[in-house]
Amino acid sequence: MQRTSIEINYSSQEGVIARYAKALSHPVRVRILRFLDCQSCCFTGELTEEIPMAQSTISQHLKELKEAGLIQGDVMPPRVKYCINQKAWEEAQKAFAVFFDR
Repeated sequence: MQRTSIEINYSSQEGVIARYAKALSHPVRVRILRFLDCQSCCFTGELTEEIPMAQSTISQHLKELKEAGLIQGDVMPPRVKYCINQKAWEEAQKAFAVFFDR
């Protein structure tokens, strides 16, 4: 028996919510965002002091947040400075507010 694929068209708002929800789906990423929201910016080393995990693990979570557009990273060799992407952060907050307000 052959499966047929059904194409579902999602609204752009559903895509936005899904992208941000995926980025927020791990408690470490939520903690990173809360920490960055209270700072203007920080370096990876500061995050390892705040969150007792290996730098490689934190870097992987930072990568996920960056891919979702929620944070920005500026390379300042040999370190990377991270901060919240304010435009995306506001978009995520509004999208979730509308989603949960229904």
